[in-house]
Amino acid sequence: MTINGNILVITQWSFKDALVQAYTLPYVEIIRKMIPPDKKITLVTSEQQHIALKEEEQDAINAGWKEKNMQLVTQHYRKFGFGKLMGMVTQLIHLYRLTRKEKISIIHAFCTPAGGFGYLLSRLTGAKLVIDSYEPHAEAMVENGTWKKKSFAFKILFALEKRQTRHASVLIATTEGMKQYALEKYGAVVNNFFVKPACVDTVMFSLREKDTLLAEDLQLENKIVGLYAGKLGGIYFKEEVFDFIKACYDHWKDRFRFLLLSNAAKEEIDAEIIRVGLPDNIVISRFVFHGEIPRYLSLGDFAINPVKPVPTKRYCTSIKDGEYWAMGLPVLISPGISDDSDIIKENEQSGVVVDLRQREKYNEAILKLNQILLNGSRRERSEKIFLLAKQYRNFEIAENIYRNIYSKF
Repeated sequence: MTINGNILVITQWSFKDALVQAYTLPYVEIIRKMIPPDKKITLVTSEQQHIALKEEEQDAINAGWKEKNMQLVTQHYRKFGFGKLMGMVTQLIHLYRLTRKEKISIIHAFCTPAGGFGYLLSRLTGAKLVIDSYEPHAEAMVENGTWKKKSFAFKILFALEKRQTRHASVLIATTEGMKQYALEKYGAVVNNFFVKPACVDTVMFSLREKDTLLAEDLQLENKIVGLYAGKLGGIYFKEEVFDFIKACYDHWKDRFRFLLLSNAAKEEIDAEIIRVGLPDNIVISRFVFHGEIPRYLSLGDFAINPVKPVPTKRYCTSIKDGEYWAMGLPVLISPGISDDSDIIKENEQSGVVVDLRQREKYNEAILKLNQILLNGSRRERSEKIFLLAKQYRNFEIAENIYRNIYSKF
């Protein structure tokens, strides 16, 4: 495999964020194994203050990466908008100097916000541009109520999405439908186009018995356990999640518990528990680092993915579904989420599709979940669901794509 220079991988996530740990680093490791060892990989992260790496932590990472000819470079995170644009100039200058110093010939950006930096750098330096996890972000932020369509943030990011779509040497989308979206929204006919859903480590996330010590510690023995691992609000439902938990409690009574693995503030969670009138022992909330997530998922009987079913979610990846499937968990999901909603529809024992905004359909959804839990043994059900992760989320998908594109640079 012949590559003229080195590789710059750009993200807009913090190093400790699960989007780097579970979603970026595994792909970087795949690329590392495929390219010649003398070609260096530099990973750039954007550190949010509350989880930012300390200097000694970054030094330790780089010491370990040195033998792999990799390095980590961090920048301060800024929310997208006017303030980010001002800071973007400084960051762009820093990245330009880094690109020149490290003799970068390929810029590999994850998602379109990072792709904006990648596009500008590619224009300035002539480096080839790869947009990975290519999906709409600007319109998604408007649809979920975070931005206004007339806002400065939307206009800037949408313009950058259009330009990187037309300029990139390779686009790696998370769904096939993104090709049509690019044509309709960006007016671009894309060619070097690949589809790579959010792959999952089926060694880390895999079938296992319930962690009995953890179940005892959380008082979940002999309970029906629903769970959710993720954020509340923004692109995810919040009030609807707790309304659904209440409906589950009304159905299963004290046999039911809900495990919420989230960084949401305790005050925010407690307010929702009071609002819906749940006993305070029904929802067990924890913030858990990604490496510990499988232990907690092993306690679940079913999981929920409360992504809001806005139109652009048809084209976006859903990381947590692959992790749930790999753990053998049936998933409750809204319609129109990536390809996952359709996969669940086609595989009846793998979960339930229901729009959480339609509270009148909660009871029907809970009855379907209950039927899934009663149909056969937990082991048999889990093994069938695990096959979905193997079929739709296998890292071989990524390996084949990266082998294809990096063999041509």
